[in-house]
Parts: sequence; C-alpha cells; structure tokens
Amino acid sequence: MNTNRELMEENRAHWDEAASIHPATEFYDVPAFKRGETHLDDLVMSQIGDVAGQSVLHLQCHFGMDTIRFARLGATVIGVDFSPVAIQTARDLAAELGVETRFIESNIYDLPDVLDEPFDLVFTSYGVIGWLPDIKGWAQVVARYVKPGGRFVIIEALPAAWPLDDERDDGLHIRYPYFWQPEPLTSEYEGGTYAAEGVEITNKRTHNWNHPLGDIITALINVGLTIEHVGEYAYCAWRAVPIMAKGDDGWWWLPPEYPALPFLFSLRASR
Repeated sequence: MNTNRELMEENRAHWDEAASIHPATEFYDVPAFKRGETHLDDLVMSQIGDVAGQSVLHLQCHFGMDTIRFARLGATVIGVDFSPVAIQTARDLAAELGVETRFIESNIYDLPDVLDEPFDLVFTSYGVIGWLPDIKGWAQVVARYVKPGGRFVIIEALPAAWPLDDERDDGLHIRYPYFWQPEPLTSEYEGGTYAAEGVEITNKRTHNWNHPLGDIITALINVGLTIEHVGEYAYCAWRAVPIMAKGDDGWWWLPPEYPALPFLFSLRASR
C-alpha cells in the first residue's frame, strides 16, 4: 500500500491549521449549525436515504459537523480524521451540543488497527480522496467496514474537473494532469484555504493525487462492492475555478455563458 507517510504528514499539518481556522468562518457558519439551522445538503440526502437507527462510519470528517448531522438524523455514528486538532474540535462541538457521537483520530490507512466493527453505511464527501495517494488501499479500507447488506456513499469533486486551472480568472484552462501519477501535485497555499480565502497560514505546502473515475470505480469493484449508481452534477460545493459564482441555492456554478460542465459526482455501492 503506497501511503507516502511523510507527504501525508505535511498534509496533516496543513489540516491541523485549517481545523483551527475553519470553525470561525462564514463558509461553515458554526453558529447557525449550533442553532440547528443547517443540515446535510440535498445532494447528500438524496444519496444516503433514511439513516435513523443505522450505524454510520464517516471517513475524513474534518471537525465533525456532518458527523453530528448524521447523529441528529438518528444514526449511531463514528467520525474519523487524521488531524488531532480537527478531532478535538469535533469532540468539543459534540459535547457542547449534547450529541452522542464518537470520533477517532487516525490516518485512513491505519484505521483497521483501531476499529474493527462493520457499518450499515460508510460515507465520505467533498474534497477527500485527492489527499490520498493509494486508491486501491483506500477501497480496501472502505470495503472492510461495509457490512453485508450495507452501503458505501461518496460525493466528491469529479476527477475530470481537477485538471482545470484554479488560479486563472479569464476562462477555463487546463493546468494539471488528469491521470494518476505516483508523484503528487505539490502546492503552496498563498491565499488561505477554500473556507478562509486571504487568511495567512503557516503550513502552506500540500500534496494531492488525482484519481480518475475509472480507477475509483474499478478499485471498489475489485474489493467486492457492487456499484449501484454514479451521478454527475454541474455545480460544486466550493469555488473550484475563479470564474464560478455562488448561486442562491448555495452551490457554485459556472457563468451562464459557459456550457454546463460536471464538477461533482456521487457514487453508491453495496455489499
């Protein structure tokens, strides 16, 4: 399993800092969340269905807002993230709200060392697998936790959107490779994070790997999961390219003069 430990540690340092900044941002709107005014979005809800009474494993949960939302829907839920800052923030948030959840600090590849139980639903979403070097190893971990009759759901940036230049504001331009490469795309964040644009951060260096959709689907099939649905959507949960604008629906869209292009995909699989 190619886990590139040193590179993932640099990513973890970046996410530790992000997790200390993000709870105060408008992007996450934690005050409204605490009041119960924000919920799992419509796309997520359309893919997960009714989770009341089910066990849920939420992978790469950041500081736990969606994990807590699952609990509010009646699920028994565990959130996992490799950032100790994110996990502590999640635990504090759940305790403040009196919501019963469990959070585990773990690199996703190491999770089988600390968690053994299967789940009705394994879930992950929005900017997760690009931080992982080994999609086959990821699929093995996912499949390990889907119980017979259980489901896996991912909602993520469409891999075909990753090659677009995320800095130029004069249209759509190809900048990055589409196909997976063993050497990551290494970036230096100069403008904060996706949720805190313009905020100065110290841990700027990050590493990403793009995984083609065919690789993702094949990896899941090869570990024994059955693909039931793949959907594509012409909007994004964040500003994927500078020319996108946020609509009244809360999603980011290309300007109307551009043809519709997919930026997100959903995938459901079962055992």
